[in-house]
Amino acid sequence: MPRKSTRLTFAVLATGAGVFAMLQSLIAPALPTVQHALHTSQSTATWVMTAYLLSASVFTPILGRVGDLIGKKRTLVAVLLVVLAGCLLAALAPSIGMLIVARVVQGVGGALFPLSFGIIRDEFAPSEVPGSISNLSAVIAAGGGVGIVAAGPIVSALDYRWLFWIPVAVVAATTLIALRYVPESPNRAEGKVSWLGAVLLSAWLVALLLPLSQAGTWGWGSARVLGLFAVAVVLFVLWLLTEARSRSPLIDLRVMRLPAVWTTNTVALLFGAGMYALWSFLPAFVQTPGSAGYGFGASVTTSGLLMLPMLLAMFCSGILSGRLAPVVGAKALLTTGAALGAVALGFLALWHAAQWQIAVVAGVFGLGIGLAFASMANLIVGSVPPEQTGAATGMNANIRTIGGSIGAAVTSVLVTSRLQPSGLPYGSGYTHGFTLLAVLCLAAALAALLVPARRTGRVTGTARATGEPSEAGRPTAVRG
Repeated sequence: MPRKSTRLTFAVLATGAGVFAMLQSLIAPALPTVQHALHTSQSTATWVMTAYLLSASVFTPILGRVGDLIGKKRTLVAVLLVVLAGCLLAALAPSIGMLIVARVVQGVGGALFPLSFGIIRDEFAPSEVPGSISNLSAVIAAGGGVGIVAAGPIVSALDYRWLFWIPVAVVAATTLIALRYVPESPNRAEGKVSWLGAVLLSAWLVALLLPLSQAGTWGWGSARVLGLFAVAVVLFVLWLLTEARSRSPLIDLRVMRLPAVWTTNTVALLFGAGMYALWSFLPAFVQTPGSAGYGFGASVTTSGLLMLPMLLAMFCSGILSGRLAPVVGAKALLTTGAALGAVALGFLALWHAAQWQIAVVAGVFGLGIGLAFASMANLIVGSVPPEQTGAATGMNANIRTIGGSIGAAVTSVLVTSRLQPSGLPYGSGYTHGFTLLAVLCLAAALAALLVPARRTGRVTGTARATGEPSEAGRPTAVRG
C-alpha cells in the first residue's frame, strides 16, 4: 500500500539523485584548476572523470539489484553514506591519486537513480507514479546542468575543494532525513545476488569504457585499446551465458528482451551519445579564443552561463512531461525529445558564430533532454515487474552512460583529427562532430518510433517477462 508523506520522500530522493547528477558534471569545467593545484598532468587529471564513470557504471545496476533484494531504503541510506564519505575524501584529498580514489567512492552513488525510481513505484499511489518519475527525471537532468553552470562561480569565489564541501553538507542532511522518514519498500525480489554475474558485468563494462575514455591518449590502434575491446566482447558473451543459466540472475535477460525495454534502451544509447558529448565539447568550443576562427574566448563562468538556458529548459520540460504523458503518451514525448535534440545539434552544426546561437541551441536541447529523460524512466518502470525495477532502471542509466562514452570518444576523434599550428582544433572538426551528434539524436528519434504504443500495466511476478497474464488476471492497459 502506498504510504503517506510522499512529498518528503520525494524531496529526499530528488536531493540525493540531484547531487549525484551534479557531481557528474561539476568537476569537468574545473579540471584545469585541479591539474594546476595538485601539480599533475592533463592525462592524469582526466582520470578524475574516468574513475567516476567506471565506478558508476559498475555499481549502478549491481546495487539497483541489491536494493530489489534486501530493501531499497536500506540500500539507499548505505549508498548516501558512501557518497558522503567520497565527497569528504575528495574535499580533503592532498594528491591527485587520493582524489581519483575519492571519485571511485563517489561513483557508488549511481545506484541512487534506480533505487529512487523503485521507491517511488513501491510507495506512491499508482496515479502519482508517472508524474513523480517525470519530476525526479527532471531533477536528475537539471542536476547535470547545475554542475556545468555552478562550477565556474564556485571555483572563482571559493576554491575547487568547495565543489565537494557543498555536497558534503547536502548529502549529510539528506542521509539523516532518509533514515528517519523514507519508508522501507515492501516489494522484494526473490533469490540472491549473482556475484559471478556481478563480476562479469563489472569486468566487461570496465573493458569497454576504459579504452573508450582513454583512446585519445593511448591511440585507437594501440594494443591496449584493441585488446581491451576484444576482452570486452569475450566477457560480454560470458556474462550473457551466465545470466541466461542463472536461477537468480543479476539482470533478468527476459526483462531486457521486452519490446518496451530494449527499444527504450536503444534510444538511451543513441541519445546518451549526443547528450554527454555535447556537454563535453560545447564548453570547450565557446572557451576557444576567437583567434582560432571560431569560439568566443569565454571564461569557465561565462561558458557555464551560456548553458543556463539548457538547465532551465530541461527542468521545465521534465516537469511538464509528467502532465503530458497521460494525454499524449510517453512514446510521443520520447520521440519529440530526441527529435528536439537532433534539431538543436543540426542548428549548431550550421550556425555557431554568435553567442545567442549557442544559447538557443542549449535551450532547445534542454527541452529535448527533459522530455527524453522523463519518458525513458516511465517506460522502463511501467514495463517491468516491481521486483526488477532497480536492476532494469540501473541498466537503462548504464546504457545511456555507455552511449555517452561512445559519443564523446568518436566526437573527440573528429574534433582533434586535424590541429592548427597553435594546437587548437580547426572549426571544421567541431562542425563534423556536431553533425554526427545530430545524426545520432535523429537515429534515437527513429528508434523511439519502435517503442510499443501501448503496453500492459502493473503485473506481478514475472508476468511481463514471460508474456503470461498476471495472477490477478486483470492487466491494465496504459498508454506508452
